[in-house]
Amino acid sequence: MPSFETVTLDVADHIATVRLNRPEKLNAMNLAMWNDIRSAFQHIDATPEIRVAILEGEGKAFTAGIDLQMMMGLGAQIRDECDGRTRENLRRIILDLQDTLTSLERCRKPVLAAVHGACVGGGIDLICCADMRYCADDAWFSIKEIDIGMTADVGTLQRLPRLIGEGMARELAYTARKVDAAEAKEIRLVNRVFESPEALRAGVRAIAADIAAKAPLAIRGVKEMISYARDHSVADGLNYNATWNAAMLMSADLQEAMMSGMSKRPPAFRD
Repeated sequence: MPSFETVTLDVADHIATVRLNRPEKLNAMNLAMWNDIRSAFQHIDATPEIRVAILEGEGKAFTAGIDLQMMMGLGAQIRDECDGRTRENLRRIILDLQDTLTSLERCRKPVLAAVHGACVGGGIDLICCADMRYCADDAWFSIKEIDIGMTADVGTLQRLPRLIGEGMARELAYTARKVDAAEAKEIRLVNRVFESPEALRAGVRAIAADIAAKAPLAIRGVKEMISYARDHSVADGLNYNATWNAAMLMSADLQEAMMSGMSKRPPAFRD
């Protein structure tokens, strides 16, 4: 397992738990955390034992968003005597940050985001990449970038409208207003609201355990098909689905699911 500076990664019962771990900074996302997030989900993707992942935050908040000290340090990092190269250096950094969050989507295993307290700015970008989002009743959300004079640039404006609708996404991005847990459920940003952070962790882990008990290849296929359908026509999605199942219906998982059902026993799938 890789080592991490700003997140923790625990694996038990086929479930990986990635925890943002800068509680003294409200889990503000500095450069080390961006790198750790990508490394963690690359490891999860590549590890057969892991079938599902939970993403949560340590301390009082899920995340306060991008670390402003990191942003303030970008000037020296990108500076070049050529203005064009300075701009290209910044563009490459933005693309790299985008790629970090996309690692959650590229991960073949479902990712469940469990949000308590603040989820601000880059935190919205992050959870939009998860397969499902859940929150505690103390959670609140804000697309804060507009209040510091910038356009959100690592995924919120591309992914959030597909989750909650374009009109609501525009309102939240234009105003940076806070969305509490009840409204987050109402606008379908989260699937469910739990009564406390403790109930959130227990409830999301129960959902993850249910997923982990299913056929791993079939779960990966569901994620792949839904993700593919988002960016393609229905006809293209159906064609890809047929091609996928033409290969995957030969798997031992299907046989095990059928045999365990006939024998009235829990299935025992390979990782």
